[in-house]
Amino acid sequence: MAETIVNKVSNSVLVNFDLEEFIPKGTRTFIDLSQWLEEGFLLREKPFRAALKGHDWNKYSEHFVAIGCSTEAILPAWATLLVSSYLQPITKMIVLGSLQDLERQLYRETLSTLDLSPFEGKSIMIKGCSDKTIPQDAYVLLVQLLQTVAKSLFYGEACSSVPLWKAKK
Repeated sequence: MAETIVNKVSNSVLVNFDLEEFIPKGTRTFIDLSQWLEEGFLLREKPFRAALKGHDWNKYSEHFVAIGCSTEAILPAWATLLVSSYLQPITKMIVLGSLQDLERQLYRETLSTLDLSPFEGKSIMIKGCSDKTIPQDAYVLLVQLLQTVAKSLFYGEACSSVPLWKAKK
């Protein structure tokens, strides 16, 4: 008599959560303020303003933008504010910092609007193997959110998961 093979993974009550599905679509751009500084370090207000005024800002239309400076220049706060004022009408988002900072902010905003009702009382598997680089703090935020509604949380794949948390009975 042949033994029937049962696929326990496909019959599992686990709900899979893949953060890759929540990656906001769109172009990410880093704007380096050093391009408008003398020798990459010195900001002179009049030439800086003139360079910004003559810059083609439309090329950032619908982009997610991070503003930073790749040199050790000490910039006045108004410099990034001025650049932001040009970008605000045409971009999807602006952050001060690196592209990694931008990605973290995108996930924060995306996850903060997540409808948690489909996860109420469920055992959830947070997918761990990803083709894209997902910021670690996106996982931290996700766990915090899901703990408010889930029955239990796991990380990894169904065949090799790590238990993270279980609600108290």
